[in-house]
Amino acid sequence: MRELVVLGTASQVPTRRRNHNGYLLRWDGDGLLFDPGEGTQRQMLFAGVSASGITRIGLTHFHGDHCLGLPGVLARLNLDQVTHPVDICFPGSGADLLTHLRGVVPDFPGLREHPIDADGPVPLPDAPFIFEAVRLSHRIDTFGYRLVEPDSYRILPERLAEFGLAGPMVGTLQREGAVRLPDGRRVTVDEVSVPRPGQRFAFVMDTRMCSGVAELAEGADMLVIEATFLEAEAQLADDFGHLTAGQAARVAAEAGVRTLVLTHFSQRYGDLAGHRAEAQRYFDGDLVIAEDLMRVPLPPRR
Repeated sequence: MRELVVLGTASQVPTRRRNHNGYLLRWDGDGLLFDPGEGTQRQMLFAGVSASGITRIGLTHFHGDHCLGLPGVLARLNLDQVTHPVDICFPGSGADLLTHLRGVVPDFPGLREHPIDADGPVPLPDAPFIFEAVRLSHRIDTFGYRLVEPDSYRILPERLAEFGLAGPMVGTLQREGAVRLPDGRRVTVDEVSVPRPGQRFAFVMDTRMCSGVAELAEGADMLVIEATFLEAEAQLADDFGHLTAGQAARVAAEAGVRTLVLTHFSQRYGDLAGHRAEAQRYFDGDLVIAEDLMRVPLPPRR
C-alpha cells in the first residue's frame, strides 16, 4: 500500500470545505504524517486511518497551520497505547516550540526527536528508505522532505528456469548476488533479473521559489507541493514566501514529476478551477488538485 491520504488542504485560514494542513503518506508498513495542522486528529477519523499507523512525523516549519494539530495526535498515540517508536523531524531552530507543543498533553514516551539544521539525509532508525531534508525559503526556518527508495531488481522466473535455479539456490542468489550451479557455472543476479528503480516522494510546503524546490522535485514519482496563489498574485506570493500554481507546475514539468498534487490553497479561492487551468498550461502529467479526505495512489513503478 503506497498512497497519500489528504487530511487538509487549507493555508492559513480554514474554510467550510478545507481543513488546515495534514498529509499521511502510507508507504508499505510505514505511515508518515506531514504538517499536522489544527483538526488533524478529527480528519483522520473521517479518512478512516488510525493514529496507531503513524511511524514518522515531518514538520516543515512551526507556523500554526502546519503544527497545531500535533498535540492532539500525540495525545491519541497515548490514548491508543501505541508501543512502537515514532520519529519526528523538524527544524532545529524550533526545538523550544516543539517542547511546548509536547508539553500540553501527556508525554508520549515513544517520540524520537530529529532536529534538522542543514540539508541532507536524516538518520531514521529501521527506515527502508532514505529520508532527506532540504532547506526552503519562507519567513521562518523551513525544510522540505524527500523519501527515496533505493534501486533494486526484479527476478525473472523464466530466467531462473533457463538456468535450472529453484528452491534454496534462489535464496543464495539473492543473498550473495551469485550462485554456483552443479556443473560449475556461476550465475549472477544480473543474469536473471531486470533493474527495479526505487520510487521517490517529495513534500514541499510554504516557500517562495528557490533552488530547494527544484532539488526536492527532481525525478519524483509524486510531488506534493503548495500552490497558495495564482499567478495574478505572484508578487504577493513572493512577499509572503509562497508559490503559485503556475510556479509549482513549471518546476514539476522541468523535474520530470509523474504525479503532481497541488494543495495549501488560500481562502480567497472558493473555486479551484483556476489552479487546474494554470497548472495545465505547464504540466501535462497526472495532475491532482487536492481535496480534503482524498486518497491519491503513488503511480506504478517506472
